[in-house]
Amino acid sequence: MVVAGRTDSGVHAAHQVCHMDIDQRFLDAAVGHMNVGPVEAFARRLRRKLPPDVAVLSVEPAPDGFDARFSALERTYVYRIGDDGADFDPRIRGHVAYMEGTLDVDAMNDAIAHAVGLHDFGSFATPNPGGTTIRLVKYARWIRVPHTPLGPWERDGSATVDDNEPSLGAEALDIPVEESGLVCLAIVADAFAHNMVRCLVGAAIKVGQGDRNAAWFADKVAQPLREGSTGPAPACGLTLERVRYPDAALLAERARSIRAKRTLP
Repeated sequence: MVVAGRTDSGVHAAHQVCHMDIDQRFLDAAVGHMNVGPVEAFARRLRRKLPPDVAVLSVEPAPDGFDARFSALERTYVYRIGDDGADFDPRIRGHVAYMEGTLDVDAMNDAIAHAVGLHDFGSFATPNPGGTTIRLVKYARWIRVPHTPLGPWERDGSATVDDNEPSLGAEALDIPVEESGLVCLAIVADAFAHNMVRCLVGAAIKVGQGDRNAAWFADKVAQPLREGSTGPAPACGLTLERVRYPDAALLAERARSIRAKRTLP
């Protein structure tokens, strides 16, 4: 099986794409007593076998030339941080990295802007012997998600045990949106090197905490030498959100071109 994003252990994926070669006889055998086609039958059997933290959204025959990894035009990742300025929502605790203090989002944006463009990200990636850490980052921006309550809660006419009972202040209860106040990085690139997003985040956090500045970050981009001043941010905060592909007629050509070893101009 080939996947679009080879995420690190502990990283999430909301839109992972994969491909595999399956013999038609295997698909036909998956039908059994189901009154559906072989592809849908395979999808149903696959869903039954996978653990509950994996959801199969769609299964379909791939067009000629499709490669889940090399045909992709771009990938979008989001990193979520809960600092002292965020509303803590324990329902998404496994998808957010938490830390003390309040991050300076403007300073983090001054830093991450230096990552946009074609660069050698050797300072932010696991060494790749025989390969390259040159990548094209198309977009990178930090935001603090606005504090957006869903409330105040109001009675909507639904039945209660005793409508004359006092509501104990329930009408004034604000119910926060899950991501309210989180500090989030959205980053888009044609591809990412191993640990690249998490290391970029780790460096940006140092800037946001006031330990480093944007000039230091820019120097790390300009001089792609891996050293120990920054490590990867926790894996739990990172999610692969989207993978985008070209039109079907361009899939094979895209896969051929992306396999070529890159160089900087």
